[in-house]
Amino acid sequence: QVQLVESGGGLVQAGGSLRLSCAASGRTFSSYAMGWFRQAPGKEREFVAAISWSGSSTYYADSVKGRFTISRDNAKNTVYLKMNSLKPEDTAVYYCAARATMTPTISRTDYNYWGQGTQVTVSS
Repeated sequence: QVQLVESGGGLVQAGGSLRLSCAASGRTFSSYAMGWFRQAPGKEREFVAAISWSGSSTYYADSVKGRFTISRDNAKNTVYLKMNSLKPEDTAVYYCAARATMTPTISRTDYNYWGQGTQVTVSS
């Protein structure tokens, strides 16, 4: 069992930056692939970024590629999402997710555990 707690969301102006953190419980964090997803009002939850258990492989949605960076610190049981050049269309609740394998995917149905989400609001 893995419990995930996101933090770092908030209100930022367009062009600004935020760093989201996701703290995980459990001794097997390093064996989980991790992902970030987001859900805007009235829309389905969508893939943002994912990272393999070692951090050697990362994946991004086209909409955030070049602006967002996912990383992890297995010693701290934490995964991060650094978001630069934020746009109003990035406004959403951001969710951290864990997959009980070492290889990440972009499909939300492949993830076993989810955090409660953190709100990111980008003003124009």
